[in-house]
Amino acid sequence: MTPQERGPADALRLPQGDVGLLETEVAQRLLASRELARIAYVAHDGTPRVLPMLFHWTGEELVLPTFAPSAKVTALRAKPDLAVTIDTTAAPPEVLLLRGRAELTEVDGVLEEYVLAQRRYYGAEQAEAATADARRMGARMVRIALRPAWVGVIDFQTRLPAPLSKALA
Repeated sequence: MTPQERGPADALRLPQGDVGLLETEVAQRLLASRELARIAYVAHDGTPRVLPMLFHWTGEELVLPTFAPSAKVTALRAKPDLAVTIDTTAAPPEVLLLRGRAELTEVDGVLEEYVLAQRRYYGAEQAEAATADARRMGARMVRIALRPAWVGVIDFQTRLPAPLSKALA
């Protein structure tokens, strides 16, 4: 059964790690939100890094548009394994966890996903201003795309962290 064929009740029964969890209400809400994605990767010096980033969800890929060159781009080219969390701070928190390998594509100019993310986070006027600034600077951008291979959802109501779930079982 494909994720599209599953209903909301089916998604609640899926184990952590199943990409079908992308279809849950929590995941869909977070992917459409203005919460920042926090990406985790291994830097060139071998130490871990976590960075907040704007993102755009295409329905299949989490796109993290960024400017080239940047340290994260260099690091992800060398080691493309990427972990991402998109979460809320309200009680109870909602958490979407994604893992996979990043695919990087460098382009001259401004990425469409950059414009779409700017518009979702800041509104049309600020998005147009940011885009115009980037074009004036002669932007060279990198499209960091993550097609999730592992997905986790925690909402502290229907889906708990594994240790808590085991303790309550």
